[in-house]
Amino acid sequence: MVTASARHILVDTEQACLDLKTEIESGADFAEIAKQHSNCPSKAQGGALGSFGRGQMVKEFDQVVFSAELNKVQGPVKTQFGYHLVEVTNRTE
Repeated sequence: MVTASARHILVDTEQACLDLKTEIESGADFAEIAKQHSNCPSKAQGGALGSFGRGQMVKEFDQVVFSAELNKVQGPVKTQFGYHLVEVTNRTE
């Protein structure tokens, strides 16, 4: 089974997502930004979602996690929960 580990930041607007992505790309720490801004309870772990299999997350999120380059911030990814920045930290085939 294919599994992945990822961390994410969930916010309400696309603009907030883009602003945070710029901060991270300019050197801000992903985990710190997650703790300060994410609307998801995973923010306590710096946005870390642990390991999960294909199909366990909502479709839009799943597509990114199982196709994106590792350790590169992806997004904004829109789901019914809001806008996500996603970083895939590991994937097993």
